[in-house]
Amino acid sequence: MSTKSPADDAARWLDPDEERAWRAFRRIMVAVQTGTERDLASVGLSGPDYEVLSTLSERPDHTSTLGNQADKMGWSRSRLSRHATRMQERGLLRRAPDPADGRGCLLQLTAQGLAALADAAPAHVDSVRRHFIDRLTPKDLAALERIARRLAESD
Repeated sequence: MSTKSPADDAARWLDPDEERAWRAFRRIMVAVQTGTERDLASVGLSGPDYEVLSTLSERPDHTSTLGNQADKMGWSRSRLSRHATRMQERGLLRRAPDPADGRGCLLQLTAQGLAALADAAPAHVDSVRRHFIDRLTPKDLAALERIARRLAESD
């Protein structure tokens, strides 16, 4: 009796080199994210908190639609909506109706959110340096940038 499924015939299994590269990539992602998230937690923010605050700080009027923010973060609108509610309860942002979309809402950075970002940014950049930048050569960083561009083009 065979335990092989029809999907096995269609799968393009990874060869050993590809498998090692994939696993290495995953280890990099986990290690860097774990380190930077732990460091952000020490200043009272999560990684997603920081992403929302930093991207809103770059927008005109420190405002973005919930949909645009969710797309940028790779989250569903409902997931971001729940997270934004928790951030709003902490005074980091406010929500307002979106005049261009009656079903949507705007996320706006508050003064308290901007202050939290300003307080966290030095620790965050230090963490990014410690867990990522300072461990790589300029040649490594250029290669990663090329790889990231290539992967982004496929989307």
